Amino acid sequence: MDFSGISTAEWIGYAATVVLLISFAMPHLRALRMVNSVACLLFVAYGVLLSNAWPIIISNAAIFGINIYYLFLKKNQ
Repeated sequence: MDFSGISTAEWIGYAATVVLLISFAMPHLRALRMVNSVACLLFVAYGVLLSNAWPIIISNAAIFGINIYYLFLKKNQ
């Protein structure tokens, strides 16, 4: 599916990039990790839509896991 000549995969990639950039503007580490987690999930979806671009999928899934660890599992941040 295309919208304005841009594929769905590309739109998801652009959205992931914007969310990633926004995450680095967060003043607090917890907020950064939460917004960055959304970006990671969008990048995983983007990697899947690119016919399983494994480097994108693996790296962002790993970063998502690290974010989840620090957000919910590690007691002292």
